[in-house]
Amino acid sequence: MFEDILHLSEGKQIVMFLDYDGTLSPIVDDPDRAFMSKKMRRTVRKLANCFPTAIVSGRCREKVYNFVKLTELYYAGSHGMDIKGPEQGSKYEEDSKSLLCQPATEFLPMIDEVYQKLVQKTKLTPGAQVENNKFCVSVHFRRVNENNWSDLANQVRSVMKDYPKLRLTQGRKVLEVRPIIKWDKGKALEFLLESLGYANCTDVFPLYIGDDRTDEDAFKILRERKQGLGILVSKFPKETSASYSLQEPDEVMDFLQRLVEWKQLRSGA
Repeated sequence: MFEDILHLSEGKQIVMFLDYDGTLSPIVDDPDRAFMSKKMRRTVRKLANCFPTAIVSGRCREKVYNFVKLTELYYAGSHGMDIKGPEQGSKYEEDSKSLLCQPATEFLPMIDEVYQKLVQKTKLTPGAQVENNKFCVSVHFRRVNENNWSDLANQVRSVMKDYPKLRLTQGRKVLEVRPIIKWDKGKALEFLLESLGYANCTDVFPLYIGDDRTDEDAFKILRERKQGLGILVSKFPKETSASYSLQEPDEVMDFLQRLVEWKQLRSGA
């Protein structure tokens, strides 16, 4: 379907949005070891030289930056609640170095408090891992025995009942605690398009690639805008607002590589 996508983007500026875990790196048991390959990093660097490129992740921004280590990208951490422009500035935007958006700053003390309580509450559940992602908290249960999943969920809910300003959502083998503000990966996508000067443009073509339930917020926005398209990374058919699918990070890398080669041919590079 690659040619179809190129045909749809004809005459438009492609803007790339990429999830991290399960999209640029394989899903692993230990979230601290979700490293991307050197080949993937090279591919993403080339991609950013061809198109404005953003990483949109549930991880805290600093953590995902330490995994990717590319200064030419936009980074949206904590499900888009912490957005920063490229460290070295962007050729697509004049003032991208000063770009910073943190709509949930007032929730930071509360998030820290909940993180501490969840660490205490879940420490007797073997395999449970609580991750502080700055503007949200992730409770990973990939290494928890399936028989203990409901107990773990109840433990998390028992902490959450004291925090009506926070909500609980679920991703791939992870429970996410987030502020109840109307902000998600879809809002982050819109904010970044606006920052790049493409707010009301018809000649922009956003491509969003992601594998998680939280990426559906961005896929839906693209459908509503009737602009660009979403690509779901999944080995199994599932209900989605994405238009296409790739099976795994290796296929994502091949797709990105083909996009780069197409762009380089077009520009005579």
